[in-house]
Amino acid sequence: MKISKSILAGAVAASVALVGMAPVAQAEVSASVGVASSYLWRGIDLGDGYGTPAVFGDLGFSEGGFYAGTWVSSGDANGGTEYDLYLGYGGEAGDFSYDVSLWSYQYPTASTRYLGFNSEGEIVVSPSNDESNIGDLMEAVVSLGYGPVSLSYYHGIQDLEDYYYVNAGVSFGDFGVNLGAHEDDMMHIDFSYAYNDNLSFTFSQVVDNVDGDYDDDLNVVVSYSIPIE
Repeated sequence: MKISKSILAGAVAASVALVGMAPVAQAEVSASVGVASSYLWRGIDLGDGYGTPAVFGDLGFSEGGFYAGTWVSSGDANGGTEYDLYLGYGGEAGDFSYDVSLWSYQYPTASTRYLGFNSEGEIVVSPSNDESNIGDLMEAVVSLGYGPVSLSYYHGIQDLEDYYYVNAGVSFGDFGVNLGAHEDDMMHIDFSYAYNDNLSFTFSQVVDNVDGDYDDDLNVVVSYSIPIE
């Protein structure tokens, strides 16, 4: 498991190095910090159920369709502090868009360890110790778009081989609607509104709770972010 993490980290570092050698006018560097009223992940509130806020930030590099970077966040009651490494390539052809990426999710302060999924698609966890935490989880993501419509497929690679997630979305100016499904386990719908470039609102509702394992209450998330220049 450590090998794949090292491979991805090395690939991100290599991409950053290549961007550094490219002409400054072509390379782009972006960064931002923000805060959200809770950590909403694919229709699930990862907080403790009492409105745990999340502080997050990102740093990314892109050039010629290739991109790489890292994303960091708090607010996960079980996972603790999270940092992600990502590497991908995307582009457009007329009204069509496409993107392929690889993500590694790391939880250095986790209170539990994800062991994967059982035969019923449920996450299996165990208490953590000095040698164990949530770590080395990886996903591959493929996204396609046509104008305001998008479709994304997520598939686990490491410790998540049996997990997949599908999300379909459409945007109308500052408004957006997304429908997401976790395997055969749960489906949710999100309505979002971007008040401006910094402030946004998301309303997320579980609409198909197959095993009854998820909270059916409406999740309302307020998020504010600012770019770092």
